[in-house]
Amino acid sequence: MLRILIALVASLLAFVAGALVLGGYVPAIPKAGIIGPVLTGQYPLHVALIGLAGLLLGLLALRLGLRRWGRVLTVVTSVATAGAVVVAGLQAKAAYEAGTDVQWAEMFTQIAYPGVRPDVTETFAGDLQADVYLPRGASARTPAIVLAHAGGFHTFDRGDLRGTGRWLADHGVAAIAVDYRLSAPGAPTWDRAPQDFVCALAWTRANATRFNLDVDRLSMGGMSAGGGLALNAAYRLRTGEITSSCGDVPPPPASVVGFYPVTDVSEMWTRNVDGSRNAAVLYTGGSPSEFPGRYREVSPKTFVRPGLMPTLLVVGDRDRSARPQDVTAFARLLEDNGVPVTTKILPFAEHSPDDAYGSLPAQHSRQILLDFLS
Repeated sequence: MLRILIALVASLLAFVAGALVLGGYVPAIPKAGIIGPVLTGQYPLHVALIGLAGLLLGLLALRLGLRRWGRVLTVVTSVATAGAVVVAGLQAKAAYEAGTDVQWAEMFTQIAYPGVRPDVTETFAGDLQADVYLPRGASARTPAIVLAHAGGFHTFDRGDLRGTGRWLADHGVAAIAVDYRLSAPGAPTWDRAPQDFVCALAWTRANATRFNLDVDRLSMGGMSAGGGLALNAAYRLRTGEITSSCGDVPPPPASVVGFYPVTDVSEMWTRNVDGSRNAAVLYTGGSPSEFPGRYREVSPKTFVRPGLMPTLLVVGDRDRSARPQDVTAFARLLEDNGVPVTTKILPFAEHSPDDAYGSLPAQHSRQILLDFLS
C-alpha cells in the first residue's frame, strides 16, 4: 500500500509539472496552454521543485519494485524539471543581458505585490487619487512617470502599481500611480478616462517643484489597458486632439511607455480573450459596428504619425491578449512614421508577468523601464 501511495503522489506531481511545462512551451494546447505560460513563466523554479519532488518519489517507487510505473514517472518528471529549469535559465540570461540585478530570493519571497506604501497620496480631478513614490535624498530634479493601471478599463486600481512605483523611486525615478474613471454597465468612459489621465499629467506638472521633478523628463505609461490609455493620451496630446478633465491641457510628455498595451480597442472586441470583448463594450458603450468613431478615438493606432515622442513597448512572447506579433506590428508602424521606438519581448512571459513581483520577467521589465526613463 505504501509504494502504491508513493506512486500515486508522484503521478500527481508528474501530471502537474508536466502539464504546466508542456503548456508553457506549447501555448496552443487547450487548457494547459492557458495556465502553463502563466505559472511556468512566472514561477519556473517552483514548477521545477514540483517536478523534482515527483522525480524523487518516482525513483523511490522504482526502488520499491514498481518498475514500469516508476520508469514512466522518472522520465516525465525529469523532462518537466529540466524544462522548467531551462525556462528560468533563458529568462535569467535575458535579464542579466539587460543589466538586471537579479534577486533570486525574491522569486520565492515576493510572489505578489509587495506591501509598500506611497510617500504621498493626494486627490486630483474630483475624487480621483494619485499615489506618489519619490526618490529619497535626491539633490537634483528627478525624472518621473505617470502610470495608469491595468484592468480592461473597468477594474483594478492604482494600488496594483505600488511595487513598480516604489522600485522606480528607490532607483531614482519618481512614479505617480493614478486613478482614472472606470467603466461600468451603462456608464462607458471612453470619453473620460483618457482625459483623466491627461489631467493626472497636468497635476503632476503643477506639483513638479514640490516633488522635485524634472518637467522636461516627464513620461506617461501604463500596463495593459493602462498602457493603451497612456499611448492614446500621449499621442493625442502631441497631435492636439484631446482635452483634460480638469482644466488646461498640459504639454505632451517627453516619452511614453506601454507594457503589454492595448493598441487597437476593436481587437479586444474581435478576439475576445479572457473577457476582452465585454471590457471593450463596457469602455465604449457598444460594438465596433455600433460606435466605430469611439473605437478609433480610443485606439493608439489611430494617432500614429511623424513627430511622436519616443516610445517603449514591452510584451511577453507568450502573451495571448497583447500578442507579441500585434505589439511588434505596432512598433513597425511607429518606425515607418519615423517615431523612435524601443521594443522588448520577454521570454516565456504571459500577460501581466509583473503581477508576480519577484519573478524574473518582472525584475527584467523593471530594469528595462528604468533604463528607458533614465
